Amino acid sequence: MGHKKVGVPSRRYTSKFKIEAVRLAESVGCTEAGRRLGMPESSLFNWIKLERAGKLGTTRIVSATPRSAKELEAEVDRLRRELASAKTDNAI
Repeated sequence: MGHKKVGVPSRRYTSKFKIEAVRLAESVGCTEAGRRLGMPESSLFNWIKLERAGKLGTTRIVSATPRSAKELEAEVDRLRRELASAKTDNAI
């Protein structure tokens, strides 16, 4: 008499998803990232370990041409506006 396993179903994640999940976990923490993504924190911990060991397939992109301070400031301003908009959307 077999019993079905109750809980989170087994999932397969793409490399791109793993990389973005690691970035999220590094910014907000594994517990919060796991909650937001609806996945076990243990998977995130494992992916972070793999990323730090260079085995997750992440490659840090180094810009071929350095960006000016003005361009970087404009990007920061854009991201701040985007974040404020997302926070407002979440509050609604």
